[in-house]
Amino acid sequence: MTLKELVKKVFFLEILKGMALTFKMMCTRAVTIQYPKQRRRIYAGFRGRHAFVRDPKTLKEKCIACMRCANICPSQCIYIAKKKRPEDGKLYLAQYDIEALRCIYCGYCVETCPVCALVLTEDYEYSAYTKQELYFTKEKLLENWDEFAAKQKEDTYFNKFWRPDGIDASKLPKGKREQGPVPTRIVVVSEPESSPEKNEKKETD
Repeated sequence: MTLKELVKKVFFLEILKGMALTFKMMCTRAVTIQYPKQRRRIYAGFRGRHAFVRDPKTLKEKCIACMRCANICPSQCIYIAKKKRPEDGKLYLAQYDIEALRCIYCGYCVETCPVCALVLTEDYEYSAYTKQELYFTKEKLLENWDEFAAKQKEDTYFNKFWRPDGIDASKLPKGKREQGPVPTRIVVVSEPESSPEKNEKKETD
């Protein structure tokens, strides 16, 4: 045993170092956030609960059932079914389901969508008592968007994954190139009713 090792054992230097570190950390400012009273800032690109962006014109989903999201999903948690319309024979989106418990929140589905129909919102405060509640159907995905949009302070929203940084915009699909911020507050403007005076004039004419 060397003299240095002997001194360490006799004077408990290792223990004293550990105690000094403990005392130092006791005197520093705490970094723990008192959740839920305190919340961290959610940065752009955070991947939370899935949602279907509601088209402000049709008030429906924008999905065109191209199957890209289902094909690229590494956990295979997206299920899509298409059917033909009897009147014209065109395909339409009959079923769109996401099994959120299997999702790894990689964001590939949002990146590959050519029309920016899907989004991983910044909403992370959601839970459920059953698995079925975390099985998002087409209708549930639209509800998720409505809930998320209602919480937004801004009138428009744009997700980072719709047009990822570092990618040449000219190589993106047309839908992604032309995609702008989407409205979070859809206002339905009704046509003003014609006054009785105007109606009388029309009848006399």
